[in-house]
Amino acid sequence: MGRDKALAPLAGRPMIAHVLDRLGTQVAGLAIAAGANPERFAALGVNAFEDPPNGRRGPLGGVCAGLSRARSLGYDAIVTAPCDGPFLPLDLAARLLAAARQGGAALARDPRSLHPTFALWFLEAAGEAERLLENGEGPLALAESLGASAALFDDAEALANINTQAELAAAARRLAASNPPA
Repeated sequence: MGRDKALAPLAGRPMIAHVLDRLGTQVAGLAIAAGANPERFAALGVNAFEDPPNGRRGPLGGVCAGLSRARSLGYDAIVTAPCDGPFLPLDLAARLLAAARQGGAALARDPRSLHPTFALWFLEAAGEAERLLENGEGPLALAESLGASAALFDDAEALANINTQAELAAAARRLAASNPPA
């Protein structure tokens, strides 16, 4: 997209703010695995922290950092969602938890595919996540290694990621249609 997707404007707000709004109603606490620059999220008022500082960033680096952070705060699991998934289901966390086997993970699935960044990860996955991260793997490899369950969501658009300017414009139209001016 030629810019920081998380902060790309969507309906007058950073795209990640829409994700935080939807996920925040479902979980006990919110935090952002922010890559190398957590300061860029200061205006959102949400705790943002750096992914592993050794260059192994990306989705699995964020999962590893989130699991470590959750352990330090006394949580037993984390729910992850990508910064570019502003239409995530309002029952994502509950359905992932219902699908998960203790100690493993659960991924969102739509009729077409798995979505390993919309997931629930128990803290027991941390060691395997670190091992796979060291090998250059991603969240899907972690899910497969853990024998993750899947929670089926019929609305594929709710799990869509916004990756282009055209998709961002379509998301803005979708938001405008669902929130007409008063």
